[in-house]
Amino acid sequence: MGILYDDVVIIRHDLCRLILLFGLNIVRVDVCTDGKWCYIVFWVIGKPSTRWGLLKKRLMGVCPSCSSASGIYFYQSEVQPPKPPDVFLLKFCCRNRRGLLHDGRVIDLFFITDTRELMHTKKRQEDTYDHLKEVLGDAISSCEIEMVGPEIAACSQGSSFLPPAITEDKFNSYLDEQQSGSLPSNGVSINMDNSLSPGHTLVQIVCQDHKGLLYDIMRTLKEFNMQISYGRFTTNQKRNCELDLFIMQADGKKLVDPSKQNSLCSRIRMELVRPLRVALVSRGPDRELLVANPVELSGKGRPLVFYDITLALKMIDTGIFSAEIGRHMIGDREWEVYRVLLDEGDGSTVPKNRIEEAVWKMLMGWE
Repeated sequence: MGILYDDVVIIRHDLCRLILLFGLNIVRVDVCTDGKWCYIVFWVIGKPSTRWGLLKKRLMGVCPSCSSASGIYFYQSEVQPPKPPDVFLLKFCCRNRRGLLHDGRVIDLFFITDTRELMHTKKRQEDTYDHLKEVLGDAISSCEIEMVGPEIAACSQGSSFLPPAITEDKFNSYLDEQQSGSLPSNGVSINMDNSLSPGHTLVQIVCQDHKGLLYDIMRTLKEFNMQISYGRFTTNQKRNCELDLFIMQADGKKLVDPSKQNSLCSRIRMELVRPLRVALVSRGPDRELLVANPVELSGKGRPLVFYDITLALKMIDTGIFSAEIGRHMIGDREWEVYRVLLDEGDGSTVPKNRIEEAVWKMLMGWE
């Protein structure tokens, strides 16, 4: 896929987000820009069910026109705070089966947002119902979608308490141990070089491929307000990746400050080794699965996380009693935390390490 668009730093991240959302496997990427126009070529592997026409439409939707993007080059969160999305309550009643959230006949409530901002229209609601009907068939008996007020949306955030297994201290200590050599590095290598270009810093990354790899790197660079002028991404048959990125700061200068270099390298390393956090903890007599991922500056969460969690649990025949999704500040970053209370009432208990491994591999695309 070749894409030419007016260059805005946040767009490359949004393109990677879309490709992740469509479940495509990226084999190679080339990107170059003159500061105004950017050209990206993605070599991807799709699936028989890939909707290429819809993907093209969505890609064109996130690429701004020349008139709408002229003069905008860097994401300024303090100047353009993200608008809180409208929250809708999706309520449907159906007969249950393994793979849904409960046993028996249930009413499931989902607080949802629409990235296309069309959920208030009748057509968008009808399309949503049609997709649910296609998946659930005759099991679904009713479906309602209505906008809710801010007081109801606030209640949808769930519990504010987080157990120690999901706190920043644990993740920071994990990274410290890894950098000190007490844990394996998982083959991650990050080097910066300021000698090869008069105006750019070269960032060279070698790592193992995972689902959303480019999304994680672009998100991190966006958070550090870095601009990519040229880049190349390649993978081999052993799922190893090599990236060469020529970057510069928001002021158009190279990244030469050692402390800023170390900060960027540490964050990229963390995102490559542990882009998500997975832990299974005890909650009284029950067990709760916790999955956390960083929230983007735009306020969006990582695509397909809940889908991957539920699919992984279904594949190891583990039921779900309830699920919550909430936003929490952990350290200086906002995280989206999924809390899934497992349904193990039949007495069968899947080992803790098997559940964590199954969910982790599904999220990383290693299943």
